[in-house]
Amino acid sequence: MRDLTQGSITRTIIAMAAPVAFGMLFQTLYLLVDLYFVAALGDAAVAGVGAAGTLMFMIMAVTQVLSVSAVALMSQAVGRKEKTQANLVFNQSMLLAVVFTVITLVFGLMFRELYMSGISADPGAQQQGVLFMTWFVPSMALQFPMMAMASALRATGIVKPGMMVQMVTVLLNTALAPVLIAGWGTGVPMGVLGAGLASMISVSVGVLMLLFYFLKLEKYVAFNRAQWTPDFTVWKRMVGIGLPAGGEMLLMFVYFALVYWLIQDFGAAAQAGFSIGGRIMQSIFMPTMAVAFAIGPIVGQNFGAGRHDRVREACNMGMILNTVVMLVVTVLVHIDPTLMVQGFTDEEEVVAVGAGFLRIISWNFVMQGIVFSCSGMFQGLGNTRPALLSTVFRLGIFIPLAYVLSLRTGYEVDHIWYASVLSVFCQGIVSFLLVRRELRIKLKHAPAAPTPVAASAAAPSMEGA
Repeated sequence: MRDLTQGSITRTIIAMAAPVAFGMLFQTLYLLVDLYFVAALGDAAVAGVGAAGTLMFMIMAVTQVLSVSAVALMSQAVGRKEKTQANLVFNQSMLLAVVFTVITLVFGLMFRELYMSGISADPGAQQQGVLFMTWFVPSMALQFPMMAMASALRATGIVKPGMMVQMVTVLLNTALAPVLIAGWGTGVPMGVLGAGLASMISVSVGVLMLLFYFLKLEKYVAFNRAQWTPDFTVWKRMVGIGLPAGGEMLLMFVYFALVYWLIQDFGAAAQAGFSIGGRIMQSIFMPTMAVAFAIGPIVGQNFGAGRHDRVREACNMGMILNTVVMLVVTVLVHIDPTLMVQGFTDEEEVVAVGAGFLRIISWNFVMQGIVFSCSGMFQGLGNTRPALLSTVFRLGIFIPLAYVLSLRTGYEVDHIWYASVLSVFCQGIVSFLLVRRELRIKLKHAPAAPTPVAASAAAPSMEGA
């Protein structure tokens, strides 16, 4: 366990975000390698995998219920030095993870054809998406125990083990992609089915590695059979914190699914261009997401310990760091977005859509960084409803505007991207105002702890940092 209530906030954020960002760098590598080999299969494969992969946002919505609530409740318990409570939350989150794993496997495999027929009008894309989901669904199901264990470590201030597991799984996935998708060394190319299989194998290895860590190395939280009986009081608290965060991610699934639906009349090439541009965008967001992941446990531990000054400082520094990063990235994207897309396909129409998407959508990168920072704050404070509210506000602007634009004469795919920029800009403003309001309420009602005067008592543990 690492005490996050002491030391420089800026250095602590960077120290925690750096390993996460490093792990995400490998995740980016995998996304790009996987996209490269899938793109070689044609527009229908890219569109199918992209449409099927959008379902991951729904799974992430449910994993957020576990992840966010575990980080909030456990980090605050750690801040209050309540080890027993932290262990109870961990074991209850693992119990819920097992339940959701089974549900995902059953329903994901049963309804994959129905899902693809509803999200894509192209028969080829539908077929490719169903093939991909055959093995991608198990990998999505295994995200639940993986996220539960990784979140428990993050709540206690430990990020390196999670980063190492992510790095190994990504390297494995990257190595398997050309073998299973293109048939390198085997002469048996599996196409999009191989892409799903590679994900399933790598995630399985990641789950086993984290299990080994908890069983052999972790000391602060541990598996306890006595705490695997459903505790509905804990479940209620977890749902109260996690459900709004899950709803926020579920609405992002709605957003991406809606975009695929709105642009389906432009053909598989347009959906493929959006798929590639969207993957690149997700990779770009990873550094800001790493900062947001660091903010949550830092705020949680300091809020639990009554260190209000450090809670406010974490909020300010998180927004500053993400703003600087996103400003730099925005400039880089505008230099030549076409070159980014051309690394994955030489189809002119696909390149045009993907590059246009990146060029326009990059104008909301700074605001998106602020949104991520605010989400981390809401998680640490244990109230994620404002984050959900800001996402609802965003979609409340985007959905009617995009639909009206799609009905107008001269409707072009770029109109959807402009509508998205406007909606994210508004969401950033709303998120900023809501986090300020939350700070006023939370820090006013909670008693502040006195600042420690003994330097020896303030020495933080760096184990696992």
